[in-house]
Amino acid sequence: MQNSKDEVFEIINDEIIRQSEGLELIPSENYVSQDVLRAMGSVLTNKYSEGYPGKRYYGGNQNIDKIETLAIERAKELFHADHANVQPHSGANANEAVYFAWCKPGDTILAMSLPAGGHLTHGSPVTRSAKVYNFVGYGVDEAGDIDYDDLERLAKEHQPKLILVGYSAFMKIPDFKRVREIADRVLEKPEETILMADMAHVAGLIVGGVHPNPLEFGFNVITTTTHKTLRGPRGGLILSRGKVSSPLHRVDHTIENLPTLIDRAVFPGTQGGPLEHVIAAKAVAFAEDLQPEFHTYAENIVKNAQTLAKELESHGFKLQGGGTDNHLILVNVKDSFGIDGKTYEVALDKVGLTLNANALPTDKGGAFRPSGVRLGTPAMTTRGLGEAEMKTVAGWMKQIASLCAKARKGKPDETDDEALLADYADEFEQIRAEVRDLALKFPLPATGC
Repeated sequence: MQNSKDEVFEIINDEIIRQSEGLELIPSENYVSQDVLRAMGSVLTNKYSEGYPGKRYYGGNQNIDKIETLAIERAKELFHADHANVQPHSGANANEAVYFAWCKPGDTILAMSLPAGGHLTHGSPVTRSAKVYNFVGYGVDEAGDIDYDDLERLAKEHQPKLILVGYSAFMKIPDFKRVREIADRVLEKPEETILMADMAHVAGLIVGGVHPNPLEFGFNVITTTTHKTLRGPRGGLILSRGKVSSPLHRVDHTIENLPTLIDRAVFPGTQGGPLEHVIAAKAVAFAEDLQPEFHTYAENIVKNAQTLAKELESHGFKLQGGGTDNHLILVNVKDSFGIDGKTYEVALDKVGLTLNANALPTDKGGAFRPSGVRLGTPAMTTRGLGEAEMKTVAGWMKQIASLCAKARKGKPDETDDEALLADYADEFEQIRAEVRDLALKFPLPATGC
């Protein structure tokens, strides 16, 4: 990159520096290997490959077919699935494809509400899918777990075509068996309803053996991203149980035929040509995920998260759900220190600790000034940080929270975060130097920086 004159590469170098000198606490981010980067930046990006292996609309796909088949077989092995579609461009696209495969416009989908921790694609009114399907949202209880009684009541009342368990900010392990039992008990026509698990956040924990696999508890389909805990390129993946038919054959709209319905919903239903350079990178990442050491990685993610959560509590942070059972922590900074999540996010970014402001189930601060922040441990664990470093990070977070509280106390109505925090520039810079020193001891996997 150093020899290129294009400004883009200068900015990429700046991003390498930013990543290497800071610590990534966003639970949906991770670092890929050098091999994943090599595959994603390969000449495969030149090829158009509409269709599926053996059934393409363009010639010259003999090598593409081999690579996509490898990705499919490795994904099936990872999740013990009958079928895998590796073409979704993102987790959102994967979710859309499953809705499109099974539901008709106006059909009801039961999913975790956004305030409770669900994802935008689970029925937020700003999304396209919410304008096509009738989403009904269930919530969480006081302990931060799924309100299974609420889920059962709503399932019985609305008789949904799809029940979705999945989330963007949820720290518990879902009781998939209980959801299956609820569906069997209250659905009048169970053959018309599928159970879907959006495991975008915890897919790597499932593969690593530290989180249950919904397919083993009677769920019909899993959707996931490939770039979070799976440590692959940015993209989506759909896994399912059922019979796989030729894409040229007519199939009935039955749960048994769900894999074929999904294939047709991805292409040509919701997407055009697949990104085969990304699919190759997925195949490489899946091979890495199949190695025994990936289980150790998944275990360490959870250990680090639980250590970080306990240490934060010891510093006075109030945690949604009282802690975490997975990789993700949701902190109520409003009740803890009288500050909002956005101010805290901006302040942490100044010292090289990156996370995101996040609404809480009972939040009144809105999306742009929520009461909480969301953080997690996958990226830090990839770099090799352990439980000792989690305690150090928690200490820095307390220092920054205290500075934010001081700043807010003097300027309660200030809406410009930069102006609000300006008086503490020296303190921020001191902590920034400490963060930088620690971060550089744990180089980025693909760059050595």
